[in-house]
Amino acid sequence: MKKLTILAAAVALLALTGCSKSKVVINGKADLEGKKIGVQAGTTGEWFVEENIPDAQISSFKSGIDAALDLKNGAIDCVVLDELPAQEIVKRNPSLKIVRDPFFAENKEEYAIAVKKGNSALLAKIDETINTMKSNGEYEALVNAFMPADGNIVLPASEATSGDKVILGTNAAFPPFEYVEGKNIVGFDITMGEKIAKNAGMKLEVMDMAFDSLIPALQAGTIDFIAAGMSVTEERKKNVDFSVPYFASEQVIIVRK
Repeated sequence: MKKLTILAAAVALLALTGCSKSKVVINGKADLEGKKIGVQAGTTGEWFVEENIPDAQISSFKSGIDAALDLKNGAIDCVVLDELPAQEIVKRNPSLKIVRDPFFAENKEEYAIAVKKGNSALLAKIDETINTMKSNGEYEALVNAFMPADGNIVLPASEATSGDKVILGTNAAFPPFEYVEGKNIVGFDITMGEKIAKNAGMKLEVMDMAFDSLIPALQAGTIDFIAAGMSVTEERKKNVDFSVPYFASEQVIIVRK
């Protein structure tokens, strides 16, 4: 195992970028009305802002890091993003901070793995793997590896997989769940995907794409399952079948200090 440098190139670029000194005060959800808000396209953060924030001026980005760049430049007032990716961005950028709101804490979202409607065989293997990991200690070990208290992530050894190919679709800009380290896509979801493929007797292939392209790719048969920090929603359940949940998260607001 080796110590991880998270999203080094992208984060370095973000840290070097200057920001506007314009004064915008955002202390919670109530202050978002009428603001310029950055979101990641296709996420529940984007849906929340669209449906709940009056007069919001929404800018959608391919990743949270892209949104944070515009925030530092003063082009937007804040970013609404899932908690752990937001923490990684703020950790590397001292001019930014996280604002929490009780509404988000009380309405946490559950992440699950998505398969094409009717793919019950693969879904059964995924559920079996997640439940086994939770019962035998592997899940706890994975949480400790990718979400350590000291912030120093250590990559677990990669799981060898073989057999017929199974394709995991993801968006590798969402640490610590999926991101690029060197030439490899790694993360909590990727390691779990390896365990799923191994349990199914298949060889894992990882395909990176925009988050809002994942469900269309699954429906088209380009990928076999989605592991991308994807929250279970009633709207998404119309188009995919979800596994048992494996993580609970909440939205936060990133602002300039």
